[in-house]
Amino acid sequence: MNRSVPARRNSKPRPAYVLEEQIGFILRQVWQRHATIFAREMGINLTPTQWAAVSKLTETGPCSQNQLGRLTAMDVATIKGVIDRLTARGLTETSPDPEDGRRLLVSLTRAGQQLVEKAVPNALAITKETLAPLDAKERETLIALLSKLR
Repeated sequence: MNRSVPARRNSKPRPAYVLEEQIGFILRQVWQRHATIFAREMGINLTPTQWAAVSKLTETGPCSQNQLGRLTAMDVATIKGVIDRLTARGLTETSPDPEDGRRLLVSLTRAGQQLVEKAVPNALAITKETLAPLDAKERETLIALLSKLR
């Protein structure tokens, strides 16, 4: 949409591209707000990507690191680093895949399972706080629209 308007006296025309109106900029600001809420409210020492990995492992059970990366929208290098850090903390472990000896399965340790159980209420509260400025219908619409953009 062209936002240029005729110049008024002593003023410049409005540029066609206004950063604050661009979807990428708005999404980045929303992400920054959400990340601040996450850091403040999570109550455990995990990053959002680490939380994504352990919460997805709770849903799926053991899976390959590659599959976990796909399920959590992380590239190969990122998911490897995430799992390495979680394993170093005793929250995940790897074991040979009984169906394919060349592949390792990643799973939660008991400590990892306990951490997820403890953190789920906080994670739900983070989502609620992130979406708090919206009413129920707006939240539903936002999730539906963002899902279409994936």
